[in-house]
Amino acid sequence: MSALTRWMDARLYAGYSDNWDNQRLRQYLMERLKNDHAILDLGAGRGALMEMNFKGAVKFVAGVDPDPVVHENPFLDEAKTLAVPDGKIPYPDESFNIVFSNNVLEHVNNPGNLFDEIYRILQPGGFLISKTPNKRYYVPAIARLTPHRFHEFINERRGRKRQDTFPTVYRCNTPEEVQKFAAHSGFKVIDLQMWEGRPEYLRLFAITYFMGYLYERLVNSFEAMSKFRCVIVFTLEKPKKS
Repeated sequence: MSALTRWMDARLYAGYSDNWDNQRLRQYLMERLKNDHAILDLGAGRGALMEMNFKGAVKFVAGVDPDPVVHENPFLDEAKTLAVPDGKIPYPDESFNIVFSNNVLEHVNNPGNLFDEIYRILQPGGFLISKTPNKRYYVPAIARLTPHRFHEFINERRGRKRQDTFPTVYRCNTPEEVQKFAAHSGFKVIDLQMWEGRPEYLRLFAITYFMGYLYERLVNSFEAMSKFRCVIVFTLEKPKKS
């Protein structure tokens, strides 16, 4: 990272860190979590993000992932491998108070089936809380036009291991798509937000960083432009039994 990029970090985004969106998601989740909750980390992976460690904050933390590396995740009380393409979550009905996912939905081929499974394992009154990239943002737009090895290269330059970059399909990555799949599975949309912050993918070079800064200022200045912000964050509720 150049000295100019570091100067821009300090001048333009003094309050930001490299994981600003994950830190914000953690705060968002903590507002819902209770110490007697059982929660499921959907797509838990190897446990690369400290922000997604909720051990001690709740009664029980489980995690599932198609990659067996999930069994190495130190943030989980229990880990299970998720069968793909079947996608059946290996837990009984009404097992969890909250299911959460962080940058997972963009990799899912059949969001409808996944939402049905999450609905099944949630207790009535339970929540699905998720953060996922917005398909209308410039990064997913570029990702859909470039090969996976290019994504691995860029993320490696940003400090992410190649094995932590996975193919994307973006089938539930607009607010409208989230609402469609939620309604199909019986969920109620409690909250849906669009977040935009420091342009992480453009910080490799000062000129691209500045272009990203201008974009961020534009989409955060006008609500009409919110549909072009970086990530979608939402909370869905499984209705309580009447």
